[in-house]
Amino acid sequence: MQITSIAAIYFLFWVMSAFIMLPFGVRTAEEAGIETVPGQAESAPANFRPGKLMVRATIIAALCTALFVANYEYGWLTVADVDILPKPPAAAEG
Repeated sequence: MQITSIAAIYFLFWVMSAFIMLPFGVRTAEEAGIETVPGQAESAPANFRPGKLMVRATIIAALCTALFVANYEYGWLTVADVDILPKPPAAAEG
């Protein structure tokens, strides 16, 4: 597998994991016990830390990319292994 392919897969895993992790660990001002600023939405996060999110997304993306590349290189799981749909019945000849 080429390094550009690995980088593209890593980027996709990074974006996916960052978006999945956005709501975790974030509290609203009401939950944190902080007063809201006039005009602030009630659902606005009070303790959003993008650096922490980036570190977590980087670690998860690196693990997922390593697992993906290892599966690609060693062929642990193929499409035929994941085929869960039943085979259509053979047409009756008559």
